[in-house]
Amino acid sequence: MGTTSRSGRSAPTRSTPRSPRAPSCGTAFSRSSRIGPTADDGHAVDTTVDTSVASGFARRKLLGILSSSWVAQCCYAVAKLGVPDLLADGPRRVDDLAEACGADPDALHRLLRGMASIGLFRRTAPQTYALTSVTECLRSDVPFSLRQMAVLDGEEVFRSFADILHTMRTGEPAFDMIYGEPFYSYLNGNRGVAATFAEAMNANQVPTSLPAPDFSDVGTLVDVGGGSGGLLTEVLTAHAGMRGVLLELPEAVRQARTTLTDAGLAGRAELVEGSFFDGVPPGGDAYVLARVLHNWADEKAQLILRRVREAMGPESRLVVFEQLLPEEDSDPDAASGMVDLLMLVLLEGHDRTEEDYRKLLENSGFSLHTVHRGAGPGADSALVATPV
Repeated sequence: MGTTSRSGRSAPTRSTPRSPRAPSCGTAFSRSSRIGPTADDGHAVDTTVDTSVASGFARRKLLGILSSSWVAQCCYAVAKLGVPDLLADGPRRVDDLAEACGADPDALHRLLRGMASIGLFRRTAPQTYALTSVTECLRSDVPFSLRQMAVLDGEEVFRSFADILHTMRTGEPAFDMIYGEPFYSYLNGNRGVAATFAEAMNANQVPTSLPAPDFSDVGTLVDVGGGSGGLLTEVLTAHAGMRGVLLELPEAVRQARTTLTDAGLAGRAELVEGSFFDGVPPGGDAYVLARVLHNWADEKAQLILRRVREAMGPESRLVVFEQLLPEEDSDPDAASGMVDLLMLVLLEGHDRTEEDYRKLLENSGFSLHTVHRGAGPGADSALVATPV
């Protein structure tokens, strides 16, 4: 490899023959030389690239990625312990927090100190910490709180990704292997996890993040698989003359009833317990499937769409909110790409391209009419379809 000068750049190696060795990240082959394009005078141009700095950046980036799971689990720990709620009124000492949440004082101090080092908490005095704008989102009393998302990611999702090799080798969800049953069957038998999931999905449906198709002519909107009612609440609030119907499983319906009642909308919303595989309430002018179809493989996604189609009148329309994968692999979208991987590891579903959804809709009795693209990578798009 040669010696290293004080400038940090590798000195040229002697010409003594050496047996080949595999490069190590950021050490060997710190310079990459090749003869590149020719200049105007016909002489070859030396395009030697110093990769020692670049490889240093690469190492730091990869190390950051490798440790990101630690950070996620730290967020899980403080969310599960309720630390953000305990700090809602301002800074508190670690020993006080530890007593309130049932934690070991030294361990909690080290957790908060570590998280403060990356901007997730703020040290205001020795052994005293406060929230930052980021961890404010983990309070349970803020709109669209991410507390339950952190809990879900720290438990069922984390365990599933820990066994991602099972998915890579079999093509089957790691979740099914770990828990002995598919994800939604597991939710049906675990009310507490189902409640966590419903709240997490509600937080993930911040309406301002969704494109806004025109609902001004809609008298009745049916939210199919509408979670705990966050999206329906926002749409009803924005359209005073609209009536809403929400179809969901029992635990989500219980939460939706609270959401709509707190918003003063209980009199304008009908809550229906049931599965969209069995049937969908009829009579809607518009039907919404918000982040539902990506949870399912094509066969079951088509069944959901056919159930919606059966319930619709000839003038009804369907609005599907989903992240769209790029049409080409060469145009990566980190957010949608990782969500698609989550669908693979946790469920049997997957994200789709616009063309994939067009085919899915056509095979289920719909024609894709309009696509309202989300603003920016990872944003949801709205696909408006009509029955045929």
